[in-house]
Amino acid sequence: MSLRNYEKIKNIAIVAHVDHGKTTLVDCLLQQSGTYQLKEGTDERIMDSGELEREKGITIKAKNCAIFWNDTKINLMDTPGHADFGGEVERSLTMVDSVLLLVDAAEGPLPQTRFVLLKALERKLRVAVVINKVDRPDQRTLEVRREIEDLFLELAAMLGLADGDWNLDIPFLYASAKEGWASRDVDCYQDLAKRGEKLKPLLDFIVSDFFPSPAISPGVKLQLLVSNLSYSQYLGPLVIGRIQRGFIRKGDNYVRVGEAKNGKNGNSGNNGNNCNTIFKVSAIKVFDALGETEREQVFAGEIVIVAGLENANIGDSICASDVVEPLPRLRVDPPTVSVNVSVNTSPFSGKEGNYLTSRQLEEFLKESIRINVALRYEPTDDPKIYTLKGRGEFQLAIVFEELRRKGYEFMVSRPEVLFKKYSELGDDQSVALTTEASSKDDNSGDDREKMYEPFEQLVVDIPSKFTGIVTEALAVRKGQMKNMYSMIGERTRIDFVIPTRGLIGYRSQFLTDTRGEGLMSSFFLGYFPFLGKMLSRQNGAMIADRSGKATPYALFNLLSNGKQFIRPGDDVYEGMIVGEHTRTNDININAVREKHLSSVRTAGKDENVILPPVREMSLEFALDWIENDEWVEVTPKKIRIRKKILQQNQRSVIRK
Repeated sequence: MSLRNYEKIKNIAIVAHVDHGKTTLVDCLLQQSGTYQLKEGTDERIMDSGELEREKGITIKAKNCAIFWNDTKINLMDTPGHADFGGEVERSLTMVDSVLLLVDAAEGPLPQTRFVLLKALERKLRVAVVINKVDRPDQRTLEVRREIEDLFLELAAMLGLADGDWNLDIPFLYASAKEGWASRDVDCYQDLAKRGEKLKPLLDFIVSDFFPSPAISPGVKLQLLVSNLSYSQYLGPLVIGRIQRGFIRKGDNYVRVGEAKNGKNGNSGNNGNNCNTIFKVSAIKVFDALGETEREQVFAGEIVIVAGLENANIGDSICASDVVEPLPRLRVDPPTVSVNVSVNTSPFSGKEGNYLTSRQLEEFLKESIRINVALRYEPTDDPKIYTLKGRGEFQLAIVFEELRRKGYEFMVSRPEVLFKKYSELGDDQSVALTTEASSKDDNSGDDREKMYEPFEQLVVDIPSKFTGIVTEALAVRKGQMKNMYSMIGERTRIDFVIPTRGLIGYRSQFLTDTRGEGLMSSFFLGYFPFLGKMLSRQNGAMIADRSGKATPYALFNLLSNGKQFIRPGDDVYEGMIVGEHTRTNDININAVREKHLSSVRTAGKDENVILPPVREMSLEFALDWIENDEWVEVTPKKIRIRKKILQQNQRSVIRK
C-alpha cells in the first residue's frame, strides 16, 4: 500500500511499565489489521526479535513498525518498559506525536508508568490510556482508573501545565491483549458481546481525530533529527528519524550537523566548530508493516531510514545544504551507575575468547554509546581499564552480555553509583533535591562540599506473609517506607525511597526472600544527601588457594563452609572465588584436594559423594554479588568471579 499524503499518517508510541503487555498488544494490532499474518510455527512477540529479548522476555530496544487501517498509515513504536532502558523511551518520543499508555488492570500505575508519562507530558504529546488485562481475576479496573487520573493531575501540577497545554478529558480503553480484544466500555470484561469486534475499537480510535497528524514546522528546507541508528549489509550505516520540515530526496546532497564543543548541535559557519558533514543520500526507506519499502522522495511528517551517511550519532540534525538550521539536540536523563571494564588478566586469559585487547574493547564501547544515548564511557589512568556509565546494573549487564556473545573476553568491576557535589547539580541536569537540600543557602561552602547520591522510588508487590523480611532487608539498605496498602489476593504493595546503591545486589536476594512471588520496580527520583556507608554483601567469599580441577571429594568436604558456585571438573586458579562463605570474612580453601589411596579397604569405608545442584552463573547475579575488591571475569563460555589480587599472601581475608 503506497501512501504519500502525510495528513494520513499517525506517529504513535506504545509505552508502559515492564510486563504490562505492550509487545503482545502490538502483535495483535499487526495481525488484526491485516498487516501481518501469524504463520504456523511463528513465535509470539514478533517485535521482540533480539536473541536476548526472547531469552529474558522483555523489550530492550525500541522498534518501529507500520500498520495500515482505513487509509491511514500508523507508524507504531514498541518501547521498552524496564526503567534501565528509559533512554530508549526518551529517544522514541522525539519521533511521535501521540502516546498510547498501557497500564495493568491489577498492578495499576508503577514507577516506570510515571516516568514515561512524565516524559510524554514534558513534550506535550497527546496521551490516551489502555487499561490492559481486565480479564484477570484480580483486576481492579475502576480503582486503577482513579489512580491513573490522580497521576495525570499530579504530573501536570508538577510541570506547571496550564489547561491549554493538555487535555484533561483523558480517553480510556479497556483491553485484553492476550485475548486480542478492546472496548470503550468499562464493563466489557463481564459482557462477552462487547468483545466481538476484537481490536477494531482500538484501531478506529487510533485513526480518529484525537490522535493528531504529524505537527510539521513551517518551511520547505529539510530538517530531520537523527533518533536511531541501524546498519544494512547492502546499504551500510543507516540513520532513522522523523522529517520535521521539507522533504528528502534520493541522490541529493545534505548536511549532517554534529555535536559542537559546547554540547549542542553546531554550525561551523556560526561557532567555528568543525562538526558539519556534507553527504549524498544513496537510499531512502520508510517502514512498511514489519519491513521497509524504498522511496525516491519522502515529505515532512514521515519517519524515514536514510543511507549514505557515515559516523552519524543520535541527536545529530540533517539539514538542506543551503539552509543549515539544526534542531535542538536530543537530551536524556544522566547516568546514575558506573562500572570499570578491563581486559582479561586472569590465568585463563585467551583460552575461550577471540577479542582480548584494550583497543578492541574500546571500539565496542564507542559503538555502544553511539547507538544508546543513555550510555557514557571514559578512559581511565590505566590503559587496560575503561569506565562505562548507564542507568542501572541491568542495562550494563545487557551491554556486557552482547559483548560476550560476540567473542570478547573482559572483566567487570562492581557497579557503583555516581555521586555529585551540591555545586555540580546544575539546572540542565535531571536532578531533584529534597526540601531540606533545596532550602540550603547556596553561598554556604559546607553545603557545596556535601555529597549527593541518586535515589530511587521503589515499589514492591509481595505476598503479605513476606512483608516483614522485605521491609527489614530494605531498612538495612537505608530504604525509607513511604506507603503500604493491601491488595486483592493477600498481597501487599509497599512504596520506599531508597539510595540507588542500596538496590545494587538486592534483586537476587528479593527473589529468594519472596520465593519468586514478589514484584519489584523502581524509578529514578533525583539526587539527595549522602546517607553514609553500608555493607553491600553480608557474607564473605570462598577463595581457591591453588590451581587445578575441582574434585568431588574436595567440594563435598567444603559443603559446611558455604554455598558453592562451581561443579566437579571445573578449572580453578588461585584467587578465583568458588562460593559464598557462611561467615562475614573471606576464607581460602583447597577445591582441588584429592582423596589419597591406601592399601587397606573396609566394607562401608567409602562415603557416597552427593553434591547439591549448582545453578549456572549469570552475569546479572555476578554483578550484584561482587564486592569492590573483586572482578567478574566474562568469556564466551564462562562467567567467573575472582579477587583483584590473586595471590593469597598479598591480601587479607578480613573484610572492612
